[in-house]
Amino acid sequence: MFFITACEPKPPAPKIIEIDKKQVINVGILFNPTSYYVDADGTAGFEHDLVHSFADYLGVEVNLIPSYHIAELLPKLETGQVDLLVGGFSPTTEILEQFRTSPPYYHVSQKVVFKQGRERPTNLSEVDLPIVVSSQSSHLDNLRKQQTEELDFQIQVVDNVDSNELLEMLMDGEIEFTVADSHNLALVRRYYPDISVAFTLANEQPLTWLLPKNRDDSLFATLIDFFGDMHESGELIALEERYFGHVEHFNYVDTRLFMNAVGKVLPDYQHWFKEYAGDLDWRLLAAQSYQESHWDPRAKSPTGVRGIMMLTQPTAKQLGVKSRLDAESNIKGGAKYLSQLLKRIPARISEFDRPWFALAAYNLGWGHVQDGRKLTKILGGDPDKWVDVKKYLPLLRQKDITRQLVMVLLEVMKRCNMLPISADITTP
Repeated sequence: MFFITACEPKPPAPKIIEIDKKQVINVGILFNPTSYYVDADGTAGFEHDLVHSFADYLGVEVNLIPSYHIAELLPKLETGQVDLLVGGFSPTTEILEQFRTSPPYYHVSQKVVFKQGRERPTNLSEVDLPIVVSSQSSHLDNLRKQQTEELDFQIQVVDNVDSNELLEMLMDGEIEFTVADSHNLALVRRYYPDISVAFTLANEQPLTWLLPKNRDDSLFATLIDFFGDMHESGELIALEERYFGHVEHFNYVDTRLFMNAVGKVLPDYQHWFKEYAGDLDWRLLAAQSYQESHWDPRAKSPTGVRGIMMLTQPTAKQLGVKSRLDAESNIKGGAKYLSQLLKRIPARISEFDRPWFALAAYNLGWGHVQDGRKLTKILGGDPDKWVDVKKYLPLLRQKDITRQLVMVLLEVMKRCNMLPISADITTP
């Protein structure tokens, strides 16, 4: 007698083992200013860098599958063509029913926005025209939660249009109201300053990555460890600082002045910025010049610095600048000075933090920045991370007490045995 028994199919290997075996992780990613974009230096973006950090954490390569619309990427996640889906978004209720989310790594608020020129509504009851939102956004969920018989405002839902496209439609006058996430809005208003915030629709909305919803917990568990390490090491805060730290505050007048200067003033000097930038990005050099003088070749400060790059007399002499009022000579000298400062930054400081330290040193002096780094270390921060040092630099604005303050704090901490034996304060 013969018995035929069915063999049970071998269960699939855990996802994290599969990724390690292939030595590549496939990631769907959204094109937008906060997540992933291509500039003169190549691909960049907050989510782009975070994904690469995760791949480094796993010891594998990244294969990015980009798209402008989440609707194109969700089927790829469902069928396993991508292992993760990222894009700086807060998932909708519908998406949460179909997919799993990573731990949140950032929180944003959602703002109802309009184009400047109409009366600003202060709440949903004062919005007299439809609020246009994407069908794939959590903005729609939050609007519907607040829509009642007593509060019956209009919502217009559109498909295959992301929030950035809606902001463009707002500026073109095609729609009157939409909703934008705070981190994205902070970036977009730099080139669309006429976008105005009416009021906050929702606070503390978590941004997460999406995973397939199944019994395999291996990738999810690894993401918990990864984000935990990123928080504990301060790397996540440093990454947030790199992409969003410079846009914390928005000033309509300053932004308008800058945009006007880019169109009317910069072309007169752009060729010199490019010619003398050397290894520097000419745009960084031009940006520093605007910050210093608003591209005014005859600018002068009460402390005696002059010219389009605002050089001191001793610095100009050292750099071979004969006339600080000559724009070409001043730009050439300023480029050389900024390049010298970058070379003085300790090699252990990351490539992302180095320009911040150099720009601060250009404005304040390298000695002052060094004092700020010493004070940062004394007060428990990391002197090699700009996000920490920038918090303590304002304490040293009174230059005459800078070194006294640092030395006094050092002495107090030594007497109280609060300094680690290995602490190297003199050369942070």
